[in-house]
Amino acid sequence: MEPPTVKIVSDCFVKPKFVSEEAKKPIYLSPWDLPMINANYIQKGLLFPRPENQDFSITTFLEELKDSLSATLTHFHPLAARLATVKQENPPSLIVFLNPKNSPGVRFIHSSVNLTVADILTPVDVPVIVQSFFDHHKAIDHDGHEMSLLSIQVTELTDGIFIGCSMNHMVVDGTSYWLFFNSWSEVFRSKAYKNGDLIPIISRPPVMQRWIPEGSDPIITLPFTHEDEFIDSPNRPLLRERIFHVSSASLSKLKAKANSECNTTKISSLQALSAVVWRCVTRARRLQADQKTGCSLAFNNRHRLSPPLPETYFGNSIYVVRGVATAGELHDHGAGWAAWRLHEAVVNHDDKAIREFVSSWIKNPFVLKMSQLFDANSVQMGSSPRFDMYGNEFGLGKGVAVLSGYANKFDGKVTLYEGREGGGSMDLEVCLLPENMAAFECDEEFMNVVNGLL
Repeated sequence: MEPPTVKIVSDCFVKPKFVSEEAKKPIYLSPWDLPMINANYIQKGLLFPRPENQDFSITTFLEELKDSLSATLTHFHPLAARLATVKQENPPSLIVFLNPKNSPGVRFIHSSVNLTVADILTPVDVPVIVQSFFDHHKAIDHDGHEMSLLSIQVTELTDGIFIGCSMNHMVVDGTSYWLFFNSWSEVFRSKAYKNGDLIPIISRPPVMQRWIPEGSDPIITLPFTHEDEFIDSPNRPLLRERIFHVSSASLSKLKAKANSECNTTKISSLQALSAVVWRCVTRARRLQADQKTGCSLAFNNRHRLSPPLPETYFGNSIYVVRGVATAGELHDHGAGWAAWRLHEAVVNHDDKAIREFVSSWIKNPFVLKMSQLFDANSVQMGSSPRFDMYGNEFGLGKGVAVLSGYANKFDGKVTLYEGREGGGSMDLEVCLLPENMAAFECDEEFMNVVNGLL
């Protein structure tokens, strides 16, 4: 018997309902956007039970999704554009920007699969078929020259519906990704029509003006003559992916323990949890005592700049801060010591540090190569439990799970989600090589945190 496969039922393109003159102009990318050209699209989505109401019509639901998407794109018009590149001769260089002209818009896919919600949520590991719930599988941001910058895939399960969103990481970071998702859900929920058109009213409109330092040229050139000089799309090894839930009560105890060990009150729950993950993954890898290892945290720059950027700034504004230690140091000290290393990295990431990095990048632009970015001995914590994920209901009620696609995963990548019950709880999506996961999921220190045995 063949395993179930996701089948495409239909697909189309959706354009903004209203297009202003401003939306017709090209958008030039910032020093935070351009380095992301080799990253995968951000792929996140929500799994819902299928409504038991006999009046529910998937055809009507899909049309309402497309109508509200079109209205929402009025505010988020860059997502309906495409990437474009202009080659300069003197000096040889490339200008990569967002071009709204001649773009068909955002792709919208309706698909189906003969699986139940339990088939997705019951297995210990996240089923590989979840990757098929997203469009642009394995695509990198540079592919946005030919592919849509945003693709929505709605997959019908036997008793559920999954809404998956693939969005170009050169155009958005996690904050902007969820701002769009929240706004789309808000427009869908509003059902505010005028003369037969859904009115695109949202409570938190995005700020589209790209940030660059004062005095810098808004049009940034990359020092390459051809795309082949920087394109990097490595194949990753087989990974196991598993989601662990940590309650708010367990996080509170862990935070208190870490602060007590360091005689401070400054360590956050996220820093304490990241420290435990760092220690336990390092132990699972069986590294030698003198081997260096690190834990990286992806941080939002918006509120760290002076003056700060609005939280609704649309684009990338993230930076990775990193704590470093040898495997032996992590073993010999407690989780509080590791958490304090991370805390120090975070507090040193201020307006001065951000501006120095951007200034240095503008003088010597580069793009990140995924094959060189991720250290096999380290851990990277991504996304944020502060994002409003379960508030996106689309008339289906509260989702039962947040899931992600293939994108931007490697051995040691941990993605943070808000826990479904809220209250400060978290879900951790952990990606590890199979042999490392086998040791990690049996690690007493980590499982005590998961089971609340602190």
